[in-house]
Amino acid sequence: MRDPSGEKAPRAFLCTDLNPEPSDILRWFVRRWRTETTFEEARRHLGVETQRQWSDLAILRTTPALLAPFSLVTLWARELGAERGPMIECVRWYRKPLPTFSDALALVRHQLWTAQLSATSPPARTTENASANLMGRLLLVACRPP
Repeated sequence: MRDPSGEKAPRAFLCTDLNPEPSDILRWFVRRWRTETTFEEARRHLGVETQRQWSDLAILRTTPALLAPFSLVTLWARELGAERGPMIECVRWYRKPLPTFSDALALVRHQLWTAQLSATSPPARTTENASANLMGRLLLVACRPP
């Protein structure tokens, strides 16, 4: 594959099957990238592939159990993002057009912790509560994965 503008170096995408069209091979590569990203995010944030079980059967049981929260967080964050917009962390050196799993995880954490804070607030106003702005800023920091 060659970049028509000449800015990027030519790349070869190889396939052991000699019958598919070049566009099919590229399509398969792009599809595979989504899967690779999913596993990398699950590894980084949920501990997939860091299990320390001794038997293969135990690993076969725990990996799907760890991928289930990945799916649940993704679905819940999509719903929350549709309601109030995605919460994308923008850093100075890297601009993201779309949210990543860490953004989704932060959005779900924010939702859970906000509900917990609201549920445990004292009904009597005997002490002065922190301002909503301060609580929002603290939650943004706390919800971000390390």
